[in-house]
Amino acid sequence: MKSNSKHISVEELEELKTKSDLVELLENKGKRGKKILNTLKYEEELEELQIELVNLQHWVIENGQRIAILFEGRDAAGKGGNIRRFIEHLKPRDHRVVALPKPTEVEHGQWYFQRYIKQLPNKGEIVFFDRSWYNRAVVEPVNGFCSDEQYESFMKQLPEFEKMLIDDGIVLIKFWLDITKEEQAERFEARRSSPLKQWKISPIDEKAQTLWNEYTEHKEKMFEQTSLGFSPWVVVTTDKKKEARLSCIKYVLNQVKYNEMQKKHNLDKEIISKFEA
Repeated sequence: MKSNSKHISVEELEELKTKSDLVELLENKGKRGKKILNTLKYEEELEELQIELVNLQHWVIENGQRIAILFEGRDAAGKGGNIRRFIEHLKPRDHRVVALPKPTEVEHGQWYFQRYIKQLPNKGEIVFFDRSWYNRAVVEPVNGFCSDEQYESFMKQLPEFEKMLIDDGIVLIKFWLDITKEEQAERFEARRSSPLKQWKISPIDEKAQTLWNEYTEHKEKMFEQTSLGFSPWVVVTTDKKKEARLSCIKYVLNQVKYNEMQKKHNLDKEIISKFEA
């Protein structure tokens, strides 16, 4: 199967009989065969899961269900990338992505949860929160954007607030996307050096590495006080982006019984698990 040319011909492809043959051919051409094969496997599995997400959305619409999925985590942990894979093939009119800017002067004078209540899912809708009311549990206190009294008030009110949502019939799923300090630094550098990604670097991002321990302290306190039996935190290790994306979709599909014949997906506990105090 060896050839002097780095180009792959139709004839060479037609000779392939196994995946191992494909890897060997690619590596003989100077390509990273195993990496390419893993990417192909990822794309195939992602498509299968996205088909199931479309079926889930049909069920949500037909039955007037409401689903809210929260994506929290450190900067560059992959919140936006995960959400994009969820919504890629969903019906646009029946899902929303909520990524609120900093509060206005009017919102500063409101009850903290008020701006988020307006964004909750309507009947037959799935809403994806790219950060949520949990800004006040980690980002705001670490960066000095709220007072100690505001923080403590939020942490006290939070369990009752989420219980009311769930008691009213909203399916609430809370993802915390975890990332190592080293991986976060690499992703920040990749953003700085890319003309297409420089906009992703914010002043808060620039301080994330310096404030790493402070973020950790508030994250752990948040887990302990707000990972509730009726509303647990689901922790996802995201250093491996593709595995994390697949795991998040599988978790959501497992949580909602939208079809009597639906497949139950096995979850890699090294990638995704519920927080347990």
